[in-house]
Amino acid sequence: MKKIKIKRFDKELPLPEYKTRGAAGFDLTARETVKIKPGNVGNVMLNIAVQKPKNCFLLLAARSSTFKFGVGPINGIGIGDPDFCGDRDEYRIPLYNYTRKNVVIEKGTRIAQAVFVKFVRANWQEVDKMKNKTRGGFGTTGHK
Repeated sequence: MKKIKIKRFDKELPLPEYKTRGAAGFDLTARETVKIKPGNVGNVMLNIAVQKPKNCFLLLAARSSTFKFGVGPINGIGIGDPDFCGDRDEYRIPLYNYTRKNVVIEKGTRIAQAVFVKFVRANWQEVDKMKNKTRGGFGTTGHK
């Protein structure tokens, strides 16, 4: 395991943790209670600023149980760039309330998860023709 610098904004809340030995993602908790009205988006502060390992970004996503609250990330996933790691760069997740009632995310609720992902930056080489055979287009591998 690699040592990663992390800042908690509320030290009463626990550090993020991997809940099982095989978990790829670590859970993130709401720093404060947030009420989200039906059809609206609420920003849930996640209590951490984190320095990523070299050539990694932080992939932020809902936990598999987040839907049970009646909310989901409005943008699907979030990408925390390597340079988003300043003293006030607290992660947050914008959650859309898709129910007809108010949803309350209580302080300390495990509401999101994050994974460090390696990446490669491209140096584009434009060509007029690709050498590989055309596969048939988007969605052509079947429906089952």
